[in-house]
Amino acid sequence: MKKSLVTLALTTVLGAASFASQAANIDVSITNATKGIYFTPLLVVAHSSDIHLFQAGTAASAEVKSMAEGGDISGLSSVAANAGAVVSEDPAGGILNPGDSATATLDTGSADRLSITAMLLPTNDGFVGLDSWTIPSTPGTYTIRLNGYDAGTEANDELKGSMPQPPFITFGENGTGVETSITNSKIHIHPGNLGDNDPAGGKSDLDSSAHRWLNPVAVVTVTVK
Repeated sequence: MKKSLVTLALTTVLGAASFASQAANIDVSITNATKGIYFTPLLVVAHSSDIHLFQAGTAASAEVKSMAEGGDISGLSSVAANAGAVVSEDPAGGILNPGDSATATLDTGSADRLSITAMLLPTNDGFVGLDSWTIPSTPGTYTIRLNGYDAGTEANDELKGSMPQPPFITFGENGTGVETSITNSKIHIHPGNLGDNDPAGGKSDLDSSAHRWLNPVAVVTVTVK
């Protein structure tokens, strides 16, 4: 159901010459900063400066689409690994609940950029993202606040039939749909869920008191050792 730009596989053999000169061991702690939004399994990747898991303003690749619409990070992980990136899959061991944190430890080797992705639940094609952040060469602790992105691959109708339905999320029903068509087909900042307070009708099958959110959606702490 999704598509996102992965210059990973398209950007040639990532030669060692394009990497930063020094290696670093880093801890990457991701905190879900929302009230009622869940993160699907996270993908944390250290890579060279000439690749991207996704980029705002571009069409989503098939791998990004799969992550943003269904939480499937396997395609993005494979593309990244095949491009020579250092990959950490699912450091939370599953869903990252609101308020919870997960930490990935990476030996970055010659990689000098950091990217992170995971689907936001419940959304149609929303995901939390960090695109090619420069890993500092100076040891220390660095904090980044992450926005939610819209993959642009699916209309944000907010209907339960259009998104995964895990048992820990209570959906309404009989919504007529917030959107009926895609208004921006490129990756862009997500406007957040609208929701409503009618569990048996209205426009949305999402509860505005629990599932409405604004950016940022995550806080990342990177410790460079």
